[in-house]
Amino acid sequence: MSAVDAVVTGAGGFIGGHLVRNLLDEGKSVRAVDVKPQDEWYQVHSDAQNQQGDVSLLEHARAAVAGAQVVYNLAADMGGMGFIENNKAACMLSVLTSTHVLVAARDAGVQRYFYSSSACVYAAEHQTSPDVTALREEDAYPAMPEDGYGWEKLFSERMARHFLEDYGFETRVARYHNVYGEHGTWTGGREKAPAAICRKIATAAITGEHRIDIWGDGKQTRTFMYIDDCVKGTKMITDGEFAEPVNLGSDELVTINEMADIVERIAGITVERDHDLTAPQGVRGRSSDNTELTRRYGWAPTVTLIEGLERTYRWVYDQVKRDLG
Repeated sequence: MSAVDAVVTGAGGFIGGHLVRNLLDEGKSVRAVDVKPQDEWYQVHSDAQNQQGDVSLLEHARAAVAGAQVVYNLAADMGGMGFIENNKAACMLSVLTSTHVLVAARDAGVQRYFYSSSACVYAAEHQTSPDVTALREEDAYPAMPEDGYGWEKLFSERMARHFLEDYGFETRVARYHNVYGEHGTWTGGREKAPAAICRKIATAAITGEHRIDIWGDGKQTRTFMYIDDCVKGTKMITDGEFAEPVNLGSDELVTINEMADIVERIAGITVERDHDLTAPQGVRGRSSDNTELTRRYGWAPTVTLIEGLERTYRWVYDQVKRDLG
C-alpha cells in the first residue's frame, strides 16, 4: 500500500466526501475508504485512492490506514433522529469501527488521528427546554448521553483520550452539531432535519401539493452547521495542539418551525403543516457553546443558516425533481 498524506474513513458519506475533496484541492494525497460499494458513495473523487473496506474489522482497518500521516475517522452507522432512536444497537456497534481504526492507526505510526464525535454525548438534563443554555464541553460529565449513539461516541472519545495518555498517540476530537449541506442523505429515513424539510418543501413546490408533515410540535430548537464550516473546523482541530474534545457547531439557534419558514421563503411558496407528535424529535433544545473553539483557534463557524439552506435547498430540489421525473 502506497503512502498517503491522509486517510478518510466514511469517505462515501456526506461529511467524508466533502473532506476528501477539500484535502485533494489542497494538493494532499488521500485514501478514501468506505464500506459501501463505490456506486453508493455520495461523492467519488477520481484523484483519490478509493478503497472499499469494512473498517469495523481490524484487518480492514489496518489496510485502510497503512502508510498514512493523518487519519480522519468519520466512519459510523448513523443517521438523523428517526434512525438514531430506532437503531440503538446498530449505532453502538460502531464501537468496533471506532476502536479498530484507532488501534490500527496507532500501530501504523500515524502522526495524527481525528475522531468525529457528536453533540449527542451531552446529557438530556441540559436539553429539556427550547430556551436552551448553550452546551459547554464540560457538560458531557457526569455522563448520561443519548442512548445508543451518544454512549458509543462518548466511549470512543475516552478511548482516544487514553491512547494519547498511555501511548503518546496524538488524537483529536470534535463534537459535531447537526451538520447539513449538499451531497448528503436527503431521503430514505437517515436524513436529518434540514435535508428532510428541504425535500418536503421541494416536493410541494414541484407537485403543487402544499402540505407537509413536521416531526414534533416544531418548537424544538437546534443549531445547524453548514458543511464547509464543518470541514474547515475539522482540519483546524486536527492540526491544532489542543487534545480535549471541542464543540464544532454553529451557535445560530432556531426552532424547526423557523427553519421551515426559511426554506419556504427560499422556495417561494407557503405550505400547510401537520405536526406529528408521535414522531422522533430528540431533545427539546440543543445549542453549541463556541467559547472553547474561539479561544483555541480564533475561529467559529461563519456560514449563516439562510446561506447554507439556500445552497442545500437548490441541490435537494434537483434531486427531488430528478426522482419525480
